[in-house]
Amino acid sequence: MTLENRLIEIVRADAALMHVLTVMRDLDLPDWRLFSGAVYQGVWNDRTGRPVGYGIKDYDIGYFDPDVSWDAEDVIIKRVAAAFEPPFRDLVEVRNQARVHLWFESKFGEPYAPLTCTDDAPAQFVAPAFALAVRLEKDDAISVAAPYGLEDVFDMVIRPNPVRGLARGWDKVVASARGRWPELTVVDPA
Repeated sequence: MTLENRLIEIVRADAALMHVLTVMRDLDLPDWRLFSGAVYQGVWNDRTGRPVGYGIKDYDIGYFDPDVSWDAEDVIIKRVAAAFEPPFRDLVEVRNQARVHLWFESKFGEPYAPLTCTDDAPAQFVAPAFALAVRLEKDDAISVAAPYGLEDVFDMVIRPNPVRGLARGWDKVVASARGRWPELTVVDPA
């Protein structure tokens, strides 16, 4: 079985994750994906025998709309919130990936080049293991975006993103992950 097929099995086995994916598919936002933690943490839970959903703090949704106004994004944020009942309403966070470059540097202290689509975003994440996104397609297939492959996530390895370089807050990110999954291997920056 390929790592992608195994990832899809893990995603499908998580009822909460599938609920989020189903609601998002039905909302049909432009070029949307579910990113990062809720996906890679599911793999780590599977690899370590932890319960489904362990350690998952939220569900990060990206979409791509060339209208980069805050007003347009706010409409989508409210639309997504209205589609979910608690507790999901407070756990699903949605952001227009076409706008990230407008606020990223002031929030995180690093430049961020404009993106051309949602699938560009994972390549900018802190580590290859985090650079993962999925979408539930109209035909119920799950598509995967993993610009650095799936080996690091399944091997439980965190290393700096080779394109982005060491992210600010690297130590905090590593400490948070290790606090929940001490089995992780961290490749420290050179």
